[in-house]
Amino acid sequence: MAASGAYEQPTLNRAWEAFIVHIPTVAVVWIASTVIGVFGTLIYFLIVMLISAIAGGQDASSLFGQILGLVGSLPFQVIGSLVNILLIAIPAIYYESGKVVTISAAFLELIRRPLRYLLAGILFSFAVTLGILFCVIPGIILMFITPVYVNRIFNTDMSILDAFSSSVQAVFGSQHGISFVLINILAALVAVIIGFCTCGLGLLVITPVLTFYIQNAAYAKGIIS
Repeated sequence: MAASGAYEQPTLNRAWEAFIVHIPTVAVVWIASTVIGVFGTLIYFLIVMLISAIAGGQDASSLFGQILGLVGSLPFQVIGSLVNILLIAIPAIYYESGKVVTISAAFLELIRRPLRYLLAGILFSFAVTLGILFCVIPGIILMFITPVYVNRIFNTDMSILDAFSSSVQAVFGSQHGISFVLINILAALVAVIIGFCTCGLGLLVITPVLTFYIQNAAYAKGIIS
């Protein structure tokens, strides 16, 4: 059973207040994911340049270097993705528990079941990619279950497949599913506009605020119960 506040009508003011108390945690997640991404990129280019220097810049060696670079940067990409998903998981954990998610609590949760979160991400990415390959629209539609899916993955012990299927059912089988999808679309449009007008800097604030809002809306509309 989620915290009682999760079922209250979502407002931007409430989402802002939730964001304010989580600024330290959100900031550390942003910084950590950025640093990990930068390290992964550096590893990639270092490997490519090293192979190119050793082989004298031949085309075959260049391709081989790029492949090795991708392999070498893969662990950083995986870890970065796991850390980045906390930006959605933090609001999910907060509304479920009713407690502010501290920096230590967020990362301890991440390392508690890393394989579960990794496999959940792989399944979701595969499903979305498959959906995009089939007329694009199915892949886009699946993206709307993300807040619900992440909530089930982090807050329950459901199997990954059950969490995925129940998330699809919860969103598209609910009488409030359409309005929840519209909220997600509107939130994305707002984020794009603010990001464009602020050269991307506004996304550091508006993205987590809207993430809290959407998670609250999922509870209030009964999408997550």
